[in-house]
Amino acid sequence: MLKVENLHASVGDKEILKGINLTVKAGEVHAIMGPNGSGKSTLASVLAGNEKFTVTAGSVEFEGEDLLQYSIEERSRKGLFLGFQYPVEIPGVTMANFMKIAVNEQRKARGLEPLTAAEYLRMMKEKSAIVELDSKLTARAVNEGFSGGEKKKNEIFQMAMLDPKLSILDETDSGLDIDALRIVATGVTRLKREDNATVVITHYQRLLDYIVPDYVHVLYKGRIIYTGDKTLALKLEKEGYDWLINDYKEE
Repeated sequence: MLKVENLHASVGDKEILKGINLTVKAGEVHAIMGPNGSGKSTLASVLAGNEKFTVTAGSVEFEGEDLLQYSIEERSRKGLFLGFQYPVEIPGVTMANFMKIAVNEQRKARGLEPLTAAEYLRMMKEKSAIVELDSKLTARAVNEGFSGGEKKKNEIFQMAMLDPKLSILDETDSGLDIDALRIVATGVTRLKREDNATVVITHYQRLLDYIVPDYVHVLYKGRIIYTGDKTLALKLEKEGYDWLINDYKEE
C-alpha cells in the first residue's frame, strides 16, 4: 500500500528526514516511536502533503502511484488521512456541515452519489458511537471549545466518516486521560480492516496496549534505525532509547 524509499525532506536549509525507508501493507498497523525532534511529525506531514516541507530526495508510492505528485486535497481523495497532534478549530463551521461536505467530496472522487440527508444523519450517528462522541458536539463549530479529549475523539470520528485506506495518527494519545485514551484507541481498532492500514506515531507504549502494532519502528535523527514487533515498545518503555542511540552512528 505505502512504500517509502530513501526519503529526505527539509524546512528551509534544515534537513529533517535523512533517508526514511518504510513499507506498509494493507491490514497492517505500524507504530513509529522515537525521542523528541527525531522527525516523526515531519514524516506524517510530508506524507500528507504539507507544503511547509520540501522533499529533496527519495520516493513515496501509495497503491503503486507516486504520492508526491499530488496535492493535500488529492491525497485525501485517494484515501490518505492524517490525524493531527493538535487539531485546529474552525469557527463558524459546524461539524455536521463540515463532515457532510468532506464525505460527499470523498464519495464523488470514488464515483459514488452523494448521501441523502437521511443517509448522512444515520451514518453520523453510527460513526459517532464508535468513539462515544456526544451528538451535541456535531452541532457546534469544528473543535471550538472542545476539550483535548473531545478534539481527539473528533479526529477519530472524522476518520470513521471518511473511511480512509491509510490513516496516519500523529500522537493521537497526546494529552489524553486514561478513559479518553481507551475510547480513542478502541475506536481506531474497531476501524481496522484487511483492506486498510494505520501508521501510529506515539511517545508512549500505553497507546499500544489498545492499538496492537504489527511493527514498531524507532526513528532517530531523521532515519528509522531499528524495527521490531510489539514487544519493542515494551522494552522502550522500560529501558528508554539510550541502548539504541548509543550504538547508532550517523552517516
